[in-house]
Amino acid sequence: MSTTRAAGTGASPRGEVATAVTGTGAGTAAGEDRPGAAGPGVVPDREWFLRPVHDVARDLLGAYVTRCTPEGEVTLRLTEVEAYDGANDPGSHAFRGQTARNATMFGEPGHLYVYRHMGLHHCVNVVCGPAGTASAVLLRAGEVVDGVELARARRQAKGVCDSDRQIARGPARLTVALALDRAEDGADLLDPYGGVVLRLPAEPPRGAVATGPRVGVSGEGGRADLYPWRWWLEGEPTVSVYRPVTPRRRRPARRAD
Repeated sequence: MSTTRAAGTGASPRGEVATAVTGTGAGTAAGEDRPGAAGPGVVPDREWFLRPVHDVARDLLGAYVTRCTPEGEVTLRLTEVEAYDGANDPGSHAFRGQTARNATMFGEPGHLYVYRHMGLHHCVNVVCGPAGTASAVLLRAGEVVDGVELARARRQAKGVCDSDRQIARGPARLTVALALDRAEDGADLLDPYGGVVLRLPAEPPRGAVATGPRVGVSGEGGRADLYPWRWWLEGEPTVSVYRPVTPRRRRPARRAD
C-alpha cells in the first residue's frame, strides 16, 4: 500500500479556520460552567464544515468527540478518518442520489450521519460541505482520552477487547465505545449541550499525516490511485489495519446431467 505524507505542523486550512472561529467568539471553550458535555478543545462554528470534504477530513485528525449519556461521558481523539464525496465518489452512499437511509448526508453540515452496515454494526460520519452536496467523513478510529473504563466496558459487553488501543480501533468499535446508533443520526455536533459534541484542539497534531486507500470499499471507489481518501496520524497505535477488498469468486454453474 502506497502512502503520501504531509507535515503535521505549519500553516493549514485547520489553523486558518480555527483562528477565525476562536477570534470571533463563535466557538465554545471547554471548561465553562454549563450542564452540557465537557471536553477539551473548542467547538467550531457551522462554517468550518462548509469546506471541501478532503480538507475537513484531514483537519478532523486530532479533534475530540465527546459522548454524554446517563452512564457518563466518553471522549476520544480522532486518529483515522475517510472522506466520501457524494455524487463525485462511486464509493459514497450518496453516489446515486438521496434515499431514506442517506438523507442526513444531504442536510446541514456539522451533523452526524449514522448508518447500519450490513445489518451487523453502526458507522458514524460527520456531514460537511453545502447542504445538498452529500459529502461526509467517516470516523474510522480514535484514542479514548477520557471515560476509558466506560468505553472499555461497552466494548467488552459486545465482544473481545484485549487492550485499550483496541477500544475504538475501527469504525464499528468506535461507535460501540461512544454508544452511538441510528438514534443519533442527525445529531448536531455543534450543540455544547447535546449528547455528542465535536471540538478542535488548540494546535494541530504533531507528526506526519499519511493518506492512502479507503478500507472495505469495493469497485472503482476502492482504487488507491483514484481515491486515496483515508487519512491517519502516523505512529498512532489506534489506527486500524488496512485490508483490501477481495472480490468474491462466482461458483461455476452446475451442468445438468
